Amino acid sequence: MNTEKSAPPRVRSFDHVGITVADLDAATAFFASLGLEVLGEPMAVEGEFLDTVIGIPGSRTRIVMLRAPSGGTTLELSRFTRPDHEPGSAAPMANELGIRNVAFMVDDLDAMIQRVAADGYAVIGGVGEWQHAIRMAYVRGPEGIIVSLAESIG
Repeated sequence: MNTEKSAPPRVRSFDHVGITVADLDAATAFFASLGLEVLGEPMAVEGEFLDTVIGIPGSRTRIVMLRAPSGGTTLELSRFTRPDHEPGSAAPMANELGIRNVAFMVDDLDAMIQRVAADGYAVIGGVGEWQHAIRMAYVRGPEGIIVSLAESIG
């Protein structure tokens, strides 16, 4: 009889964050403009695996995976072609239930804000500084996605 207790199951690593969008090309272009690398071509996913995992029979989606140049967790953008996506809040605020924001560390916050502003995306509030360590701003990206941009200053 084995009397050793096995370790409880646990998370091994953080793999990706998935965001469902209506315009896959525009969302991909936005995140690529921030400096994320697109990993391969958009891919169609359908069939028994997808139907089983998401619980929507007959579903089909196109996905694009992106990653920061430093590696780590990836970002999955998904556009459902069957069934069509369900609308969410057009401009959710940070206190709405669900994913609050997607956060990235950047080299130059002011330059990044200018870059996204040139593409028509605006800072939600302003640029804040936390304990002389980081400067941060929330930007409203495509489809209302809140993107947190932060720069280390300490």
